Amino acid sequence: MALDRSEGLAETARALAAGEVTSRALVERTLARIEASQGSLNAFRIVRAEAALAEADAADRQLASPDARKPLLGVPVAVKDDMDVAGEPTAFGCCGEFPPVAEDGEAVRRLRAAGAVIIGKTNTCEFGQWPFTEGPAFGATRNPWSTEHTPGGSSGGSAAAVAAGLVPAALGSDGAGSVRIPAAWTHLVGIKPQRGRVSTWPRGESFQGITVNGTLARTVADAALLLDAASGNHAQDPHQPPALDVSGAVGRDPGRLRIALSLKPPFTAVPARLRPEVRTRVVELAERLAALGHFVEEADPPYGQIGLTFVPRATAGIAERVGEAPFPALLDRRTRDAARLGRLLGGAPLRAARRAETALHRRIGSFFTSYDVVLAPTTAAPPPPIGALLELSGFATDRAMIAACPYAWPWNVLGWPGVNVPAGFTPDGLPVGAQLLGPANSEPLLVQVAAQLEAELRWAEKWPSPPVTARSAAA
Repeated sequence: MALDRSEGLAETARALAAGEVTSRALVERTLARIEASQGSLNAFRIVRAEAALAEADAADRQLASPDARKPLLGVPVAVKDDMDVAGEPTAFGCCGEFPPVAEDGEAVRRLRAAGAVIIGKTNTCEFGQWPFTEGPAFGATRNPWSTEHTPGGSSGGSAAAVAAGLVPAALGSDGAGSVRIPAAWTHLVGIKPQRGRVSTWPRGESFQGITVNGTLARTVADAALLLDAASGNHAQDPHQPPALDVSGAVGRDPGRLRIALSLKPPFTAVPARLRPEVRTRVVELAERLAALGHFVEEADPPYGQIGLTFVPRATAGIAERVGEAPFPALLDRRTRDAARLGRLLGGAPLRAARRAETALHRRIGSFFTSYDVVLAPTTAAPPPPIGALLELSGFATDRAMIAACPYAWPWNVLGWPGVNVPAGFTPDGLPVGAQLLGPANSEPLLVQVAAQLEAELRWAEKWPSPPVTARSAAA
């Protein structure tokens, strides 16, 4: 059986376990897809061709054993280039030659324990700061739905690879929407899990706890399967939430829920406006949920001045990364400016921001005594063109980011789960998304609702057209 690009993670794992295809054949085919698309999409920073083939051969030997029970045995997946893969550098979007790391990060280790073949590391902007995936280190990563537009960021390489069918699923990371935003802009499901659900070790906390690792896939079931495979903790992780079976929730009836449709952007220091073409798609999803029997009404969580707690944590996190960077002179000027601000805010303001989280949990958590789930836009705008934000000043970049993406970051401050679901397309054919948001450890409920919408809308049946080929595009 030769699997084409439409086969997802679960179906690929099933076909391997049934002996219908070998891991080596799948990996060879995946490598060919990546090579053919790299000139047009540029999704990968590192392709582990030789190592992945060796891992595939080892998986095939295990598959031949009647005792093979690993859930992803022999399945090729990708990870973002902020995650350590033994023997490979972790450049995190930066310029320069980085040494290979000695050990897998905990999330990668768990994927390997589940049997996955790590096909490569996907592109991300410098230290994952921006909702685009471009930079002098690797050029521009492009959107499979329109190569003139960004796939978003910072997990843009993972999103482009999955949306184009190069891999069935991938890991990304989300510090201000960096899984959910590219998922929205490439017509994917993107799960930002509870803080600590997927370990960020060897960093116990990434960017002062606002960044978590999450999953991107074409279906809810595939995103949940990869999440379960990657979930778990290093013994020294500071956040260790209770174990969940997220895959087991897919397809279960959540009952009649109270859903808050939240269209107002949270507090931002500069203007942000929901574009009409995005609002229309999100409201249509709300109407679909109401038709499924849920109670839906407009209501906004009591965010207050939550943004004042985000900036110290985000910029202090950047300052930490810049302090470790082997080639600081090669960093983007905006990165260096953010690091300077982070050093200024890294004392009392950072401590106050961290302390405020408990009060935010209490205040915003009270909203979930009236509602079960929040439905909100993932972004305020469709994906911008390639290069639109690349050469802006730091202040202009911040204004443009907030204008396009004001909705995702509060859930990073809270550390709670969120799931992007495809909401459809603009009149110009660009994908947009909506996010389902819940309180602590609510991933099972969120994927139940997402799976209900998927059963109605069948979004995984839509593919970028024409198919991605080796057509060239300027980096």
